[in-house]
Amino acid sequence: MQKIIKQAKEVIRREIKAVSALLKRVDQSFTEAVNLILNCQGRVIVTGMGKSGIIGQKLAATLTSTGTPAHFLHPVEAMHGDLGVVGEKDLIIIISKSGETEEIYELLPTLKRLGVKIVSLVGNLNSPLVRMSDVALDVSVKEEACPLDLIPTSSTTAALVMSDALAVAVFSERNFQPEDFALLHPKGTLGRKVLLRVEDLMLKGKDIPVVSEKAKMKEAILEMTSKRGITTIVDKKGKLLGVITDGDLRRLLDHYSKEIFSLPVTEVMNRSPKTITKEELAAKAAKLMESYRITALIVIDNRKHPVGIIHLHDIMQAGVV
Repeated sequence: MQKIIKQAKEVIRREIKAVSALLKRVDQSFTEAVNLILNCQGRVIVTGMGKSGIIGQKLAATLTSTGTPAHFLHPVEAMHGDLGVVGEKDLIIIISKSGETEEIYELLPTLKRLGVKIVSLVGNLNSPLVRMSDVALDVSVKEEACPLDLIPTSSTTAALVMSDALAVAVFSERNFQPEDFALLHPKGTLGRKVLLRVEDLMLKGKDIPVVSEKAKMKEAILEMTSKRGITTIVDKKGKLLGVITDGDLRRLLDHYSKEIFSLPVTEVMNRSPKTITKEELAAKAAKLMESYRITALIVIDNRKHPVGIIHLHDIMQAGVV
């Protein structure tokens, strides 16, 4: 058991060391690489063999999901017709530990003939790949994390971290916002959090529980039982005056010994109801409910008229939380 734990910790230590070494290498070349991506008028084409290719696929996916059209091109398939996807306005990003992998080396002359710019993330600065790159980023490591110093571990981690740094720098320069990300991920959790607003989930129209300020508790209770345990109280102009919840009703029953049906609602209602506007995010509504320890918010307009009600259950069912 101790041997396993010791080995795992050693792998982590070596990979931390490899990543830390990257800090000094984020220099002018990194800025040039970012600018090449930002100024690319076509697509960013990412390529790499083996484990480097897997890192390349992740980089292409990250760029695409953050507003930079990108595509992963397998170097072997590229030499058998898939080079047709590369246009002269595209940018090529090549990830390679050695910088002299045969499949990558064979690809380079054709890419240069096409006239595309090349950015490389490479572990050998004295390699043919660096000589043929417009910008080369150093992702070399002193040793792999595996005990044999053979299996790509620290090297792929370093390449992954540097490619993440590239992607983040690019979308930061583009002023890419959570709303932009959500538009590209409408089915994801973040998409639902950023895109869904109170108006999308609130009950409205005849589903809004409401009684007049002149109503008695009997009417309020009937309204509450038919509309999920809550009702609003409004004045003659429709302005929100208060709210009665099933919690208020339970407390009333606990402390009031007389018949309650004939009580005016104004004697029971909470005069400081928690409200929200329909333009707010549903995620904000959920956060407010959590902080107030309630399960519903009254949605009001600028005249303080109830225009809807949003329930925590509906927010949860929509996958916002």
